[in-house]
Amino acid sequence: MFCEMRKLKIYTAMTIDGYIAGPKGEIDWLNDAGTPDYDYEKNYDSIDTTIMGNSTYKVTLTASKFPYQDKTNYVFTKNKLLRDTPYVKFISDDIGAFIRSLKQKSGKDIWLVGGGQINTVMLNQGLIDEMILIIFPLILGKGIPLFAPGAPLSKFKTISCKTYDTGLILWRLVRI
Repeated sequence: MFCEMRKLKIYTAMTIDGYIAGPKGEIDWLNDAGTPDYDYEKNYDSIDTTIMGNSTYKVTLTASKFPYQDKTNYVFTKNKLLRDTPYVKFISDDIGAFIRSLKQKSGKDIWLVGGGQINTVMLNQGLIDEMILIIFPLILGKGIPLFAPGAPLSKFKTISCKTYDTGLILWRLVRI
């Protein structure tokens, strides 16, 4: 029986100059999002797994509780000494091989939470299938980009684009 492969997708907010956070990881500008959920619930319900880099994981620890407790969560790190927590499994193996294997397993889609370095590793290996970007109409001028330097030419196709009264844009793209 043929089983459709799980998709690896990015769902993230970014500025019009391409940053997902300020230079020190600041994300306070996200507070300007307003009340729509920008398809957050739809995205969240479509996944059963999150993956993220260690820096992004550290940002989740600033919340009052870990935000993805009902999902399987993997954090990629070079630190082989980190021990798994009740909600997170730390992975220091080959990222690409791990994700290729994960995509072959049955389940819902996989959310690449970020950040810029792991996004670039996934892009370089051709593993990102879809991007859902919430574009904030502001310029940070510097910070953590959606993709770190070294990202290859990669083609995506817009499948939808929605403008909100808040001034934000929800842009959905798929790899071609």
